[in-house]
Amino acid sequence: MTARFFTNFTALSIAAASVLSALSPVAAQAQARDASDWVVPRTPDGHPDLQGNWSNATLTPLSRPGGRGPTLTAEEVKRIEEGREALVNERAEASDPNREAPPAGGTDPICIDAPTTCYNQVYINAGSRVAVVNGESRSSLITMPADGRMPSRTPESRQRAADARALSAQFGPYDHPEVRPVAERCLISFGSNAGPPMLPNGWYNNNYTIVQTPDHILIMAEMVHDARIIRMGDGPRLPPDQRPWMGDSWGHWEGDVLVVETTNLHPMQQYSSPDMKVTERFSRVAEDVLLYEFTIDDPTTYTEPWGGQVPMVALNDNLYEYACHEGNYALANILQGARYEERMNAQEQTDQQNNQR
Repeated sequence: MTARFFTNFTALSIAAASVLSALSPVAAQAQARDASDWVVPRTPDGHPDLQGNWSNATLTPLSRPGGRGPTLTAEEVKRIEEGREALVNERAEASDPNREAPPAGGTDPICIDAPTTCYNQVYINAGSRVAVVNGESRSSLITMPADGRMPSRTPESRQRAADARALSAQFGPYDHPEVRPVAERCLISFGSNAGPPMLPNGWYNNNYTIVQTPDHILIMAEMVHDARIIRMGDGPRLPPDQRPWMGDSWGHWEGDVLVVETTNLHPMQQYSSPDMKVTERFSRVAEDVLLYEFTIDDPTTYTEPWGGQVPMVALNDNLYEYACHEGNYALANILQGARYEERMNAQEQTDQQNNQR
């Protein structure tokens, strides 16, 4: 987690336009002049310098809510951001040490709205600002298709999902480690933080460190500390049967834009199929803003390509290790608890049989 974890780091600035709207005309003009004077920093080999710590935490959802257009009005932005601030303040209140435990499967009023979960807001940092791209306050991170939502899945994709459900139905949810979610096993970033595509998870640790050389780009996602290595150039791609976590990524420069193409994604990753290709574009658009764009092309899964834009804001703070690994005691405790429950159920059945004799 970050050194000042609860700091609203996205308040630094998502884009110059969101700041200008709150300034007086004179201050806005000065800010505009400062922005026009900004020069893209470059590495010794002449390419834009993308290095540093960045965050893509945002209040803007991935998919556009029904009934909304692609952009938000100033009034809508104000309502969303002030609503988040009020919620954070309410849920950051100290917990009453004498309160009763919440009901099984329920939540405590100060907790987040998720069954059986009781994190208060001090552990959560989902962002404090909506995403602003090209001066527009966005209602969704997805911009393609035009409705801002994922396209329909193909019949082939639905059949794969049905086959996967049939396979998992052979086992109970706690029969062995392999049936637990990959996030619970700490195998890879929760949701799609590490990607590709690299998307915020709506919880916390939506932070990244980028290290850049002429031959490689390294992107370390804070969530589960995944280190993604992008090779530059057009070298030999992995054979189809080799599908590592985060896939096989190769990058090249198109002017000042870093373009990364990824194939061979692991079958257990979100959005993944053997035919999926993810194209990402990284553009340094301001001193404190890196624009991240992605396109997913997977004709066996989706009826059309889809993608979007996510502003990544400079994070002037340190990142610390997210010490999550598959040997984590939580996974062992979950399985041990399931075995204990099975023993208790078996003992209860034996006792009932003995009492009936």
